[in-house]
Amino acid sequence: MRKTCINVLIVGASMLIGIATAQSSASDTDTDQAPAQTTAAQTAAPAPAPPPAPKSVFTQGGMDFSFMFDGYVNGSYNHPDSGFNQLRNFDYRADTAHVNMGMVTIDRAAAPVGFHLDVGFGQIFSAIHSTDRAPEAFKYFKQAYVSLKPKSWKGVQIDAGEFVTSAGAEVIETNGNWNYSRSLLFAWAIPYYHFGVRATVPIGKFTAGVQVVQGWNNIYDNNSGKTSGLSLALTPSSRLSIIQTYMAGPEQLGDSKHWRHLSDTVVSYIATDKLTLMANVDYGADQLTSGQKGHWKGVAGYFRYAFDKRLAFSPRFEVFNDHDGFRTGLNQTLKSMTLTQELKLANNLLTRFEYRRDWSDSDFFSKSVGRLVRGQNTVLIGLSYSISSRGQ
Repeated sequence: MRKTCINVLIVGASMLIGIATAQSSASDTDTDQAPAQTTAAQTAAPAPAPPPAPKSVFTQGGMDFSFMFDGYVNGSYNHPDSGFNQLRNFDYRADTAHVNMGMVTIDRAAAPVGFHLDVGFGQIFSAIHSTDRAPEAFKYFKQAYVSLKPKSWKGVQIDAGEFVTSAGAEVIETNGNWNYSRSLLFAWAIPYYHFGVRATVPIGKFTAGVQVVQGWNNIYDNNSGKTSGLSLALTPSSRLSIIQTYMAGPEQLGDSKHWRHLSDTVVSYIATDKLTLMANVDYGADQLTSGQKGHWKGVAGYFRYAFDKRLAFSPRFEVFNDHDGFRTGLNQTLKSMTLTQELKLANNLLTRFEYRRDWSDSDFFSKSVGRLVRGQNTVLIGLSYSISSRGQ
């Protein structure tokens, strides 16, 4: 007999309590995380003749090593016979516990030559490479690129290889986001990664980026054309950040004539020491070889309130219009509300308790064989553990 949502969540909670007990002796010094933001390091007051800091076991030979593990327990009110939640790109397994990803990161800063490597396993790696025609072994790599940054270039850096997209308010790693599940915009409006060459150029309060890549989510291109991208990041103040990305290029199989276009805008604002706001707006358009045109657009709003270093609440609201069914396969307008409670059980151990409702103006969500409904409600417990030379 199929386990109910309640049974699944009880099992997941028991797992989390056991792990939290094992980690209870860890320190409480890590800082809050936010998408596309870096927390400034805190420097202790100078002291006379301080002893040298001990070398981290996660820094060897000039390379920094990081490790992370991510899993979840999901319960669906629809109890789909397929066992899958619709529209979800990573937490798509319904009424079960599942491993999302395990990953090792090796990073060497470009001084002047460096590299970055993310290698791992889990359903996230399979999902992001599901449309790639590259050999099976490539699906275990999230990023793999070399970097060049000579001092004489005054901050200009060039990367070549596989790297994540510059578009979007969220990232692939769960612990880099405010919510556990990814937004409709992250799942359906933008790509995950690219293979090619990119350059970043700092210009005062601006950081400009340019890239020439194979396309969306492919190492082996599906046509003879290339996709180009431009991005501009502006930080008018320490509290406000604006990132604009534009991409254009052919994405249809064997067709280099018809182009796909994407505009992605992300604005984030630190309102207070506890409250941060963020918005993401996307517009995309494409054309098939047959000449059929289609476009999609969406907007997502986020806010995160941190009660303290361990407890935070992060709602997300979004609307996604797939006007011609190019992305989801159906002409529909989708809405989603996600309520996420974050709790850090111990140092490096992050849990998320999440309720999410997705609904459409058409019958789209699976409830049983041959039966579709307009809504989908899920509850989830997520667990993320990470450790690195920086202790995060």
